This record gives sequence, structure tokens and C-alpha cells, in this order.
Amino acid sequence: MPSGKVYLIGAGPGDPELITTRGLRKLGEADVVLYDALVHPDVLLHARPDARREFVGKRAGRASERQEDINRRMIDEAARGHVVARLKGGDPYLFGRGSEEAEALAAAGVAFEVVPGVPSTMAATAYAGISLTHRDLASSVAYITATESAEKDASAHDWSKLATATQTLVIFMGLRKLDSLMALLTQNGRDPSTPAAVVQWASLPEQRVVVGTVADIAKRAHDAGLGMPALTIVGPVVSLREQLRWFDVKPLFGKRVLVTRPAHQARGLGTLLRDAGAEPVFAPVIRIVPPTDPRPFEGALARLSTFTWVIFTSRNGVDRTFDALAAAGRDARAFGSARVVAIGPATRDALAAHGIQADAMPEEFVGEAVAARVIELGGGSLAGARVLMPRAAVARDALPDALRAAGATVDVVAAYETVGPTPEEAEALRASVTAGIDAVTFTSASTVSETARALGADAAGVLASTIVASIGPITTARAEELGIRVDVTASEYTNRGLVAALAEHFRSR
Repeated sequence: MPSGKVYLIGAGPGDPELITTRGLRKLGEADVVLYDALVHPDVLLHARPDARREFVGKRAGRASERQEDINRRMIDEAARGHVVARLKGGDPYLFGRGSEEAEALAAAGVAFEVVPGVPSTMAATAYAGISLTHRDLASSVAYITATESAEKDASAHDWSKLATATQTLVIFMGLRKLDSLMALLTQNGRDPSTPAAVVQWASLPEQRVVVGTVADIAKRAHDAGLGMPALTIVGPVVSLREQLRWFDVKPLFGKRVLVTRPAHQARGLGTLLRDAGAEPVFAPVIRIVPPTDPRPFEGALARLSTFTWVIFTSRNGVDRTFDALAAAGRDARAFGSARVVAIGPATRDALAAHGIQADAMPEEFVGEAVAARVIELGGGSLAGARVLMPRAAVARDALPDALRAAGATVDVVAAYETVGPTPEEAEALRASVTAGIDAVTFTSASTVSETARALGADAAGVLASTIVASIGPITTARAEELGIRVDVTASEYTNRGLVAALAEHFRSR
């Protein structure tokens, strides 16, 4: 018997957050990930970094992997002792051929488990504002596939019964023959005035919904240019859409928004954008690397408890400080009696994650406000105070200058450096902009500078037709220095504030 194991995992219908917690855990245990075409790329981020990822997607009407080859690959990997995550869109056992794969595994003596997923039917209806059942409108549902096995001699569908058997019908993979399917329904007793809808790319920012009736939904879907993947819903529940819509009325719904933050920090902003209905497009333009000469930083940390104040102006500074402390076998106790200041909420939260509660955080998240707050807490003078600032190698000097003017001795040490994108990352950025984006977000002056460098001399012209959103006035000032027009500047200098300002901009338009 093969020593490995296969997990048939439902990845959900599109939105990467709709996979189950068990699905994520088993994906994270896998040595090999075999994934389908409809699995969102963000789901794959939960696989182990060393796991082998292989695309085995099948899409109707396109050349794709044969099912027999997929079965053989799972069996072979298990025979090598590997744990295999077979990621399937929606639920493995609902028109996903998961049962065929399970049969093949069982016949080969391969241990397997099935992790159910959110079916596409649930997402297509919920995200489109349509309830599958309703106490007053529908107490029964039927799921039908329009694509049956080619080996069958005849269709298993008895349309004379199916057409009127349930109040709600959900048809999978029927878009290409929607006209004939609707004709079959009417020929077998379904009222042609019955409401009907087609939902494409359910639960994603690309989602499109067309509503009509059995008599005209095929023409409406064709005229709208809908394509696959799509589900068709027939029944009086479709009439609920205008009341129950919540997803495609979000302020950033369908907008493609470029995220230029470093890769390790981009997901938080991406999640906020997705919550507002946008499609985040990740194109990191800066990377955080250790300082060229780490000795001043390490020396400052060795005498950390001797400082009166330790001021952090970014989450990166916090992370680098605690990484260095951990490498030296130390922890938060190294701060001793030093008072700790965070420039803003993200920095404050990063400190809290390491067991440090910030003693101060200004109301405005800029260096000048930090200086004013520290001086205020010092009674108007910092004479005799020793201040440590672990920060980027290149940064504004307004904060340390103000502290020195108040009498403090300030040690500014490079905890990290920011470097520009790799050639591959720069090319990915240019490709994303060329493909078309609705907005670009800048979260620091360095993201502006490196984006401009990657786009070339005409960066301002390239971005002229795109909404440019900045996290705050310092970032905006850098963009304007480079001739880049800024349409949105957040009043709260955080990711959340940036998304809120961008949403308000599109809402007001």
C-alpha cells in the first residue's frame, strides 16, 4: 500500500477567504499541491514554501489535463510517500469529479480524505443577492449539470420532471447552450416568465450578473458578453436580487487596484481592498533588507536599556529590532525602563505583538507630531534624555532634528534598508499597468520613487489616466516632486485610512 496520502480539498468558489480552516491546514501540510483552474492564486500562498505546486486545471472547451493523468499523478506521488493536496474549485463532490478521483485512489490502495468546500452554488447566489430557498418563494432546489459524461449513451436528465420538480433550478456549465436549455424548460412546463439569472465569476471582483426571465435570459447573457465560468439560476428567488444585493454595490467593486507595498506587507492592504470589493493587483516595488553595516544597529541594541526613549517610525523597524534581539537570545526585557513610542497604529500593534505596549502615539502619524508628543511628555525639554531611533537607512530628519533642538541626545541607526524591485518585479509592475488598472496605491515616499523608476522617464504620463492614492502628505509631496498627480490623500495615515479615502473618491464620482 502506498505510504503517502491524498487530501481532496474543496478550495471554495473564487474568493480565497472562502476555503475552510481545515482545508487551509491540510494544504499547509502537503508536499505536493495539484490545483485546478478555478482555484484563486492567493489560496496557494498557504502551501509550504518548499511544496511543489502543479497546475492540472480543466476548463470546458480548452485543451487540458486528462482525468486519467491526474489520477495517475496523485497515485504516483502517494507511492513516493508524499502528502498530496488535490485542490479543487468549489466542493470536490459537487460536479467536481472528486468522487472519480476518490474511486481511483481507493482502487490503488491510497489513503485519502475529503475536505468539503463551499459550493459555487452557495457563492453565486449569496454574492449575487439571490437566496436559494425562501419561506415564501422556494422550499426545494435542484442542481443540474449541462455537461454529462461523453461515455453515456443518453442523457440522464428527464426534463419532463426536472423542469417543474423544484421551485429553484441551478444549472452548471450551461452557458454555451443556454438557449436550448431554456427552451427545454418551457417545453416541459416551466413558465417562460419565471425569473432567471446568470452569474459569472461568482464571489470575485470580476463578478457579473445578468437578470431576465426563462424567455429572454439566453439573449440577455449573450448580449452582455458573459462567459465561463458561470451558473444559471431559475426560479422566483431571483426576484430578491435588488433587495439582497450587497457585494456588487461595494464602493470599490470591480476596481483593479495596484498595491506597491513590499510583498511581506502587501496582504493586509490587499485584504482591506478586497473587503471593499476591489481586485488587488500585487506589484511590490521595494524590498526590506538588512543594513549594509549592521554594527551600529547591533551596538545600540546591546545598550538598549540605557536609553530614555526608543522611537519606532515604522513596523519594519519593530520587526527588525525584535529579529535582532531574538538572534542574540534576548527579548522585550532588553528595553528595561526605556519609554517606547510608536508613530502610528500599525507600529503600535507590531510592538504589542512582541509584548511591548507603546507609551505614546501621536494623533497625527508623522515625524513632527512624534517629536511634539515626546517633548510634551518630557515637560517641554529633553535635556539629558537619550533617544534611540531604529529606522530605515534613508529617511527624513525632521524628527531627530526636533528632538535634538529640545536637548536630547539622539542615536539614529539603520535597522534596515529599502531597495528597489528586481528586474522581474519591475517588469511585472509595468505589465500590470499596461494591462489596465483603475487605481494605484502608494504607502510611502519610497514606493513612489521606485514606481517612477520602474515605469521610466514618462511615469507621470503612464499614470495620468489612473487614480493615484497616497497614504499621507509626505508620500503625496514625493509624488508631486516627480510630477505625478495625486487624486487621493488619506486623512488617516494608515492602510485602512487609505482604502477609506479611495472608496470615498470613487463613491463621490
